[in-house]
Amino acid sequence: MFTAIVATSQTIRDFLTAELQSDLNLRNFFNPVFGGTMVVSLNTPDEMEGLNEEGVSLWLYRVVRDENLVNAPPTRTSSMQYAPTPLPVKLHYMVTPLVARTTTAAAELKQTVLGKLLLALYEHPRFRGPDLSGDFTGDLKVELTARMETMDADNIARVWEALERSYELSVSYEVTVVALRPETLDTAAPVQQVQTPVSVIVNTEELV
Repeated sequence: MFTAIVATSQTIRDFLTAELQSDLNLRNFFNPVFGGTMVVSLNTPDEMEGLNEEGVSLWLYRVVRDENLVNAPPTRTSSMQYAPTPLPVKLHYMVTPLVARTTTAAAELKQTVLGKLLLALYEHPRFRGPDLSGDFTGDLKVELTARMETMDADNIARVWEALERSYELSVSYEVTVVALRPETLDTAAPVQQVQTPVSVIVNTEELV
């Protein structure tokens, strides 16, 4: 389904939101029950600031086709139909804590939030079953894996240059495998009969 990308983003966002809201050190910032106003947003840092939002930017900045799975065979769903091979993609997210400069101990709070996010995804890197959100809800075939990426200085600089803003404390995550499944099934009749070719083995030495 074409909504697999946004369902993946919703799944990761909802997980991180729950982790931050339940943490004793951070719930006063993120949990509305305790007066928290910070959020985990899919917007870029600039978009969040434009909305006067603080919290975490979970920005999807890159989508790449998974070359290792793109040639997987189609799946037969019945004797007359089969599902075409899904388009497998890898999603790359820039995770950035955003705290107003006027906030007391803003730098310490950013690092605390980032540490919580890193540990949460380290302890729970796979998402399936009840972890899933959006259109993935109830889909038993979906399993996502989040992996922290190591980015060199040049790649990090390119990402922030694209945003036309100064670098912020951040980390990149790759989430796989996200499968964009075609919504239509192909029709193919089952094999009714197989003809085995017949050949004769000739000893060429006897012909000399």
